[in-house]
Amino acid sequence: MLSRLQIGRRALTLAASALAVLALAPGAGAQQGHVVELTQVACQFIESEDGVDHGFVTTRKADCDRINAESGAQRVATAEVLRLSPGRYTFRVANKDVPYELGFWVREKDYDWRNPIHHATKTSVSGGGLTVGTVKDYVVDLEPGEYLYSCPLNTTPDYRLIVE
Repeated sequence: MLSRLQIGRRALTLAASALAVLALAPGAGAQQGHVVELTQVACQFIESEDGVDHGFVTTRKADCDRINAESGAQRVATAEVLRLSPGRYTFRVANKDVPYELGFWVREKDYDWRNPIHHATKTSVSGGGLTVGTVKDYVVDLEPGEYLYSCPLNTTPDYRLIVE
């Protein structure tokens, strides 16, 4: 017959083994979160445009409004769509060298910030405070569907994100 101490040790060993198996199981990373790194330069995210820094020059948001009105749609049309599995993600966003404060916004494709029902029923995560050389994390739980991400303060294009 096993003593209470032996039973307790076996229970702890079984619990530790179960946790180890769960940590190695497919999809376990989604529980802990994955990191997507994005680097902002003038009027764009580098990684979102196949790693190409177009070398745009900006001193204010209006510069990017003009640049992306001229070329943003074409650049996004040829860029690879970011594809992720459902789960928790940390978007780690850096302001490499844009001389004014930036932000980040990821939301469901059909999200309308003017619709109060969307505030309660749709995914939208955003924030600012990205000055030159800073990096900020934005955590979001992504369900299957189509999303957009951008920086309204740097006026980047709306890049596509598909979760499947």
